[in-house]
Amino acid sequence: MEQIVPFVALAGALAVVLGGLRWLAARTRRRGVGRAVLGPLDEVYNPAAHRSQIEIQVQAERQAPAPIPGDRPRRGGAGGLAGGPGLAAHR
Repeated sequence: MEQIVPFVALAGALAVVLGGLRWLAARTRRRGVGRAVLGPLDEVYNPAAHRSQIEIQVQAERQAPAPIPGDRPRRGGAGGLAGGPGLAAHR
């Protein structure tokens, strides 16, 4: 009986730690933060999800290409600023 008590205590401590990590993961995913904290764990246990998350982040950070000199400005874009030549014609 004395040999079972340390084993049960160790199993209980492991269950508490794993439960805490699961709670932390759920909380950070809901808030959208914690990629720096849980990123390495996600990469180890689920590499496909980690790769797709990197791809989503790269696409979110991608910028629109700069306009080529000589292109006509788009309607409603930077060319239609208030106070520009189009506004004077309507006064």
